[in-house]
Amino acid sequence: MKLMKRTDVVVVLGDLVGSRRATERAALHHRLTGVLDDLNERWGSDLRVTAGDEFQGTVPTLGAASAVALAVRLALLPEHDARHGIGVGQRRVLDPGTGIEDGPAWWAARAAIDDAHALAGRAATRAARTVVRVADGTAVAAGPDGALNAALLARDELVGRLDARSLSVLRGLLSGRTQKEIAADEGVSPSAVSQRLRHDALGVVMTTSSWLEAVR
Repeated sequence: MKLMKRTDVVVVLGDLVGSRRATERAALHHRLTGVLDDLNERWGSDLRVTAGDEFQGTVPTLGAASAVALAVRLALLPEHDARHGIGVGQRRVLDPGTGIEDGPAWWAARAAIDDAHALAGRAATRAARTVVRVADGTAVAAGPDGALNAALLARDELVGRLDARSLSVLRGLLSGRTQKEIAADEGVSPSAVSQRLRHDALGVVMTTSSWLEAVR
């Protein structure tokens, strides 16, 4: 995969899946804004909520975008879920005072989130939550059928199959906690955590995510 041009940016559009059915919408909004604040501090991004169930922002790299998508999902699942469209391309500022932007990167991200919605509407790919689109003329060869999207689709499928306990274990592992520490938190034996690691392919999710994060 070629590197992005210096003038290209990576943007993320996200929305909450089925948020209108949430009974505590204010609490969900507060939860999401807290997650985005944490991610901005970690990645140097500018993710922000733009409406009750939509958020957006720029991130440093494609790898950071993939990490953001997973982190938001893991922070909300199993009660709620999020869909992401990642766009790569150029942008232009329409209003410096308000920071309103548009341009190929944003258009690509909108097309990507529409792709994710369409994939989720098919039985075979209903777990799809994340798609990358690259605007015409950019230097990254990662269109809707590219390798990045294959990896993201596979990760979405694995994460979508996890129950609450396995999601908790995965969150712990990704935060750097040991299996022994996670077992103590969950009130189970270390062997039970190890079994979930193998049976639910949590190691595959972690390895895939690590490789995706390295994409620039």
